[in-house]
Formats: sequence, structure tokens, C-alpha cells
Amino acid sequence: MALKITCALVCFISLSTAQWSYAKESLAPADGETAILSGYVKDAKSKETLIGAAVTIKGKKIGAYTNKNGFFTLKNIPVGKQTVIVSYVGFRKLEKEMEFDKGESKHVNLEMKVLEGTTEEVVVEADRAAELREISVSKVNIPVQQLQQLRVGGEADIFRALQFLPGVLTSSQISSGLYIRGGSPDQNLVLLDGSTVYNPSHLFGFISAFNPDAIKDVELIKGGYPAEYGGRLSAVLNLTQKDGNREEIEGVASIGIISSRGSLQGPLPWDGGSFFLGARRTYLDLITSALPEDPQNPIPDFNFYDLNAKVSQDLGPDDRLFLSGFYSADNLGLSGAGIEFNLGISNRAGSLRWTHIFSDDLFSTFNISGSRYGNNFGGNNSGFTFEVKNSIVDYTAKYDLEWLATNELTIKGGIEQTWYNFSYYQQFGAEDSIPQQGSNSSGSVNFSVPDFVTSVFAQANYRITDDLSFQAGLRFNYWDSSSVKAFDPRLAVRYQLHENVAVKGSVGIFHQYLRLASQPDFTFFDTWLPTDRSVPASRADHYILSVETQPFEGYQLNFDTYYKRLYNLSELNQTATSANRVADVFFNGDGWSYGFELFLQKKVGDFTGWAGYAFGFVEGKFDSVNQGRIFRPKFDRRHDFKVVGLYKLNEHWEFGATFTFQSGQSYTAATSRIGSFQPGDNIPSPYVVPGDRYGLRLPNTHQLNFNVNYLTTLFGLPARLMIDIYNVYSRRDIWFRFYRTNTDVTTVEDIRLLPIIPTIALEVKF
Repeated sequence: MALKITCALVCFISLSTAQWSYAKESLAPADGETAILSGYVKDAKSKETLIGAAVTIKGKKIGAYTNKNGFFTLKNIPVGKQTVIVSYVGFRKLEKEMEFDKGESKHVNLEMKVLEGTTEEVVVEADRAAELREISVSKVNIPVQQLQQLRVGGEADIFRALQFLPGVLTSSQISSGLYIRGGSPDQNLVLLDGSTVYNPSHLFGFISAFNPDAIKDVELIKGGYPAEYGGRLSAVLNLTQKDGNREEIEGVASIGIISSRGSLQGPLPWDGGSFFLGARRTYLDLITSALPEDPQNPIPDFNFYDLNAKVSQDLGPDDRLFLSGFYSADNLGLSGAGIEFNLGISNRAGSLRWTHIFSDDLFSTFNISGSRYGNNFGGNNSGFTFEVKNSIVDYTAKYDLEWLATNELTIKGGIEQTWYNFSYYQQFGAEDSIPQQGSNSSGSVNFSVPDFVTSVFAQANYRITDDLSFQAGLRFNYWDSSSVKAFDPRLAVRYQLHENVAVKGSVGIFHQYLRLASQPDFTFFDTWLPTDRSVPASRADHYILSVETQPFEGYQLNFDTYYKRLYNLSELNQTATSANRVADVFFNGDGWSYGFELFLQKKVGDFTGWAGYAFGFVEGKFDSVNQGRIFRPKFDRRHDFKVVGLYKLNEHWEFGATFTFQSGQSYTAATSRIGSFQPGDNIPSPYVVPGDRYGLRLPNTHQLNFNVNYLTTLFGLPARLMIDIYNVYSRRDIWFRFYRTNTDVTTVEDIRLLPIIPTIALEVKF
């Protein structure tokens, strides 16, 4: 297997470099009358590279955004004195005059200073040339500065911020996945420094799986993403960890009622290097144990911890090396109201990334990563016992080449190879009937599946005119165990209709290899399985139309409408008593997802935040589910309204509030109850006869959260006192509804979520 990866990568690198070199010579300016500017954009204080900064030439239609490594290239710059402008949210606009000679290739580090206050309105507008060079359909970037101010449950929270975007849902406050535009959690590709993370949140979703102290860039593409991403049907969440301060040692320590965290970063002992370390632990289990017990409305027992680490090192002016690591673990238990269970979830991910600059316009990234997700879920529901164990391990090697051919043309290509190993164990039955894992009981499902996946992609961005540009790409996927080949063409177009109005469109085909098995009442439990020869690969066709406007200075208003046609989706077969292939675990069917979203955002100023509304439909049709009739999945939430407001009163006081309102999630009601006898039993085992699949809805859900931050000093160090009220009016939404059958009369029981939780925390920087 290692030989396969090595040979494929060596061949690809050799052939690609030769092809790029030939194409570069054929497209390079022949007269040498212009100049080239390339380099990195950095934070002047920490020397951290900045992702997505706009670099333009004043008065010229020449511009670009920095890539994920903070690198940019501008070509065809007229000779003589020119003013280079750099803009980035949260930093002072940089204007620097430079002298360019004929044929000169200038490499620079452009350093920006943090905007210390927001008392004056500073609107950051990238030059239209920079926007046209990169087409981003349904893409959302949330400034990290807003994430630091937004506190929920006493914590600045990345995952919660994503949940407040229109079209992004969770099944409840307790959820391990994002439901984006009708896609289930397994249909989202979540990357952390190039490593795939299979469980993107901690349980009790008001706390993120990713420590915000460790993250410097958050990018979410809700659909129509380019060919460089693949293997998922719905969306991409790409997170980049901080490299670390290259100038001085600094840290943050925070102590709160619910959790505590700490981080440390600084330069390495030798030149050109830095490190970042972060850790966090919650003790919500200690709080809930002190609350009054209510057997009819039990409160879950929960705790988690996570660790982040990254080391960055310059190997020379053209080479950089990054070593990243991430670990998280969750434990959840519940006992009462006729049900008890215990759940353990863990994530481990690591990557080694090498970036190399061949020339001013040719940039490469080689990334080796490993990831492991595991879970263990068992319990008892009115005498019905269950136990599920699952793990997925992947080792991935990926090589990308990005060629900034001209100011109008960017070409990118790469190869990705992944080795997987899946294991799955499932047992359901009457109380005291579960055998030990590994037994040959006919009532259990127990198997392990290895596999090897290869993907190759190529894409091009081309600006046809000052107002019109397009992006075309093709991705090829091959799955070794099933011998399936899939071609995924992608196309996106952008047209500047007016100075402040842009229209975008996107179409594409997306295939997925992985499948998620999830219990209907416990949608936070992710069980991953592969696609083997018994089931076809899943497929989605995306159609997106978007209008982006700036109705007022400093405000952005986006309107997106979408339609997704879905094929070969999966629903868990809960009646399976044995399995030797994936088709024995799942029902197979098709689906549809369509709707529209409105998103109003303000990124700068004393008052920032956003408001969003989504109206959507999700439908599924399976021959073996709901008697073959169309049904709406559990995560179909017709209406979704969200508001986030952050206000900086002065240098000491910050206020934040969030509000959500959503249609209730669907659930399957019961029509009757019957009893059946098993051999040797004198008492019948009760069984609830279900009605239409997800035919009813729970009540609408809504919640208000509020927080206050007070910035001061403690022993001469910058400090922040944080007061947070989670679930202000203590509405305990229904987590799930079940039917208690261990008494003569069947009763409907609701398991509810958390009540109001006020917290206080102190954060000190040093």
C-alpha cells in the first residue's frame, strides 16, 4: 500500500512539474515590459500569515487574495512607482509605495497592524479584480475577531457560530453534526490543517470541538464547492490552526464555571520556527450533579476535553514545514424516565504539511495526514437493550500544485490517496440478551472493512472580462474495494451586474464513498461505513444561483437559492440481525433538497453580526422505508431564523446576544402496541407499531442567549471577565420523544434539553 502511494505521488509530481514548466513558458509575457510581485501577508506583531487578505495595485484592475498559506502573486504590474494596497478585516489598511523595473520579480513580506479600536467605521473592500480571480459560491468566512467576542456557555465558539448561519442546522442542542441544506452530517467534509475530522463538535453543541484559541481561519462552503474538494455530497468546512507567535512567548488562561482552557505560543529556540499548544476541559458533569434530581426530566451527565498542537518551521525562503495535531474526547450519560445509556466519542487527527515555492507563480503543497474516529454507545430503553461500536481510521497523502499563470488565469491540480479501515459492531435485543462483542451470535452485526481510494483533480479560474469570470474543474475518484470510478465535473460563473451587485451560478456533480448509520432517536451518534460492491456510491447534483449585494456601507446581503438531487442515500436498517456487507446494514434510496436563504452580515464597526433566514424542503424516497412513499427526514426544518448581534460599547464593555427560531424536527409516531412471546418467556415483550416515517413534528424550537464581556487588567496583564446566560428564558426544547411500554398503559415521554445556565469566567493573557 505504501508503495502504491509513493509511486503514484512521485509520478504525479514529476509529470506535473514538467507540464507546469512547459505551460508557464508558453504563457509568460514575451516583452518583459511588466513586473511581478509575490510574497506573504503577515500580522506585524506575531508574524502569523493572514488568509484571505486582499492585495491590489491602486488604480489598476490587478488584485488577488492570499491563499491558505498567506501567499499571493500579482502579475503584469506596470513599471515605475505603484501603490500596493492590502486590506483585511480587523487590521489597518496598508498602503505601500513600491518601485518596479522592467521584468522584475519582487518578493516581499507585507505586514499589517491590528486595528486596536473600532470606534471609527472602517470598511474593508477588496478590489473587484481580487474578487473576480476567485469565485466563491455559497462560501462564508466568519472573522475570527467576531468569534472571540461571541460567547455561549462561557466559551467563544466556532461551531455555535456556524449553527447560527442560515441553512445550517443541528438535530438538537446535543448534536455531533451539521445538517447543511438538507445534507446529513456525513455529507460534510471537515478539514483541520488538511486532516479529516469525522465528528466536528462536542456533545451539547453550545461548545465547539475546535478550541477557538487555536484557530486562525474558518471557511464554510455550503454547496457547489470546487474540484479540489471531494468525497462528500453537501458542504466543506475548512479550518486552519494558528502557526504560533514568531516574535515572543504569549498565552491565555481561562477559568469558568463550565470549563477551563489554556494556550501557549511562541518562537522555537532556533530561527524561523514557532509553536502553538492549547487545551480545554469542561466539568458540566459536576454542575448537573449539584442540581435537583427530576426522574421524569433527567439532565444528561456530560464532560469533554480537547488538545491542539502545531509546530511551524521555515526550511528556507521557499520552503515551510508544519506539524499539526488534534485530540478530543466526550463522555455522555443519562439515566431516568425509563431510559439509560452511556456514550463515549473520540477524535484523533494529525498532519505533516510541506509547502514549496517553485517560482513567483507556482506554489505546491504536500500533506500527509492521519485521522481516527471512535465511538461506543450502549444502554437500555424500556427493556430494549442496545450496543453499538464503530471506528474509522484513514491515512491520506495529498499533493497540490497551484499556478498563478496570469492575473486572469489560475490553474490548480492535485492527487489524493487514502487508506481506510472501518470496524462496526451492533447488537439490539431484549434485556440481558446482549452477548459479548466478538461472539458469533446471530443477533449481532460485527465486521471490519479495509479500502483504498484515489482521487485526481484539476480546475481553472479565468477572468474573461472585467465583469465576467468562470471556474471549471473535474475530479476523478476510484474506490479499490468496489472498483467504482466516478467523474465529477464542476462549473461556476460570476458576473458583476452592477458596482454593488454580483450574480453567481454553480452546477456540479459530487460523489461520496462513506456512509453514516445513525439511530433515529440519537442523531448525535455517528457510525461510519464504506461503500462496498453491495451498494452504489452516493451522488448529488448541485444547482445554485446566488446574488450578492452591498445595500448599505459596511453591510453585505446575500440571496441563495439551491436545488440538490440526491441518489443512493442510506437509511439504517434497524431490523438487521446479521450482516456480511454494507447492504445488510442500510436501506438504499434517493432524495431531494431545495430552498432559499437570506443572509445579512456586518463584519466591521462597533456593532457587528448577522441575521439569516432559510426556507427549505428535504424529501426522501426508499423502496423499503415508509412503504415506498416520499417522507421528510428528521432534519427537515421548514423555517430557520437566526440573529447574532455583537456590540462594543467602549474599550471595556462588549455585549453579545443570539436568538434562533426553527420549525420542530420530524419524528415517527406510534399507531398501536402489541405483545409477542419469545421462547421460554411467560410475559409478552411489548412492541410499538410505528406510523408514517417522520410523519409528525415536535413543537417549534427557539432560544435566546446573552453574554457580557468586561475587559480590564489583572496584575498588569490584559484580562476579560465574561458573564454568560445560556437559554435566557429556560425553554427546555424536546431532545427526542419515545413511548414507554414497561407498564400496562403506554405513555408518551419527552426527554428535554438543558434549562437556563448562567456562567462566569475569567480570561487572562500573558
